[in-house]
Amino acid sequence: MKNYSILLYYCYARIEDPEAFREQHHLYCIENNLKGRIIIAHEGINGTISGGREDCQRYMDDLKADPRFAHTDFKVDHNDANAFAKLHVRVKPEIVHSSLSHIDPNQRTGTYVEPAEFKEILKNKTDDVVILDVRSNYEHSLGKFKDAITLDIENFRDFPEKVEELKALKDKKIVTYCTGGIKCEKASAFLLEQGFENVYQLHGGIIKYGMEEATQGEDFEGKCYVFDNRVAVEVNKVNPKVVSTCYVCGTHSDRMVNCANAECNRHVPICEKCGWEMEGACSEACKSHPDKRPYDGTGYYQKEMNGYNPYRGLYRKKEEPQGTTSKL
Repeated sequence: MKNYSILLYYCYARIEDPEAFREQHHLYCIENNLKGRIIIAHEGINGTISGGREDCQRYMDDLKADPRFAHTDFKVDHNDANAFAKLHVRVKPEIVHSSLSHIDPNQRTGTYVEPAEFKEILKNKTDDVVILDVRSNYEHSLGKFKDAITLDIENFRDFPEKVEELKALKDKKIVTYCTGGIKCEKASAFLLEQGFENVYQLHGGIIKYGMEEATQGEDFEGKCYVFDNRVAVEVNKVNPKVVSTCYVCGTHSDRMVNCANAECNRHVPICEKCGWEMEGACSEACKSHPDKRPYDGTGYYQKEMNGYNPYRGLYRKKEEPQGTTSKL
């Protein structure tokens, strides 16, 4: 049995004092041996964390015990090791950088489509249905749903300016999807704001779709990029295929590598053969760069801990009486 859980989740809910909530949340995660990245904003919470199975279950139970986050939909995967080396809990203007801070998905968003229904839409897709990937280039180049439309964007914050290119699709049924669902909440809401009337979103995103017994990831082509140490995960257990190509030679490869040149650090698919020949670099210039790191065949370089202290950044140290623990 894999002893670690990986949680992917978000919840749009009003947090009146994000700084105070962040501090409390940070302490709770430390005390429960959790690592990962959590973003707090007035509009809610967005996290990818990992830890022991019991610790993660406790976190889910405690977060959902708060009425504000009772409807949080956790995507839970299991792993042989912790997917993160550090814990970061930060306050930001939005829980996903979208340039759409005026939109509240709790007021209006695209209609949810559950994974089993989405599978049927894919299998019986007609010309009046559009499957829209709202993720960035580096994500959808690694994998996407069959026949999905992708956008040429480097970051999700560029999504609003691309909607003009979709105006010809206004009369069609638009079904958006992303990794875990959070981007679709605002993307679909923005489409509705711009006059699109028939807008839907895959509930729980690619990750939930791949986990469902009823879908088993069918018709997702390639791998799904994730924001933890796994980098990319398998989704399709029915009819998988590789769609990404090696950055160096162009052959099909879904083997994601960080360029060995620390100054470049480009994250791209590089096949195993080119990986060894290029010593983990994405180009001849990077191969000869003085900052090139030793290549061990994985293309993954653990970030330096640099004296990492999980309490750093807190406004106060833990000063609670012995026997007590922080609550969410």
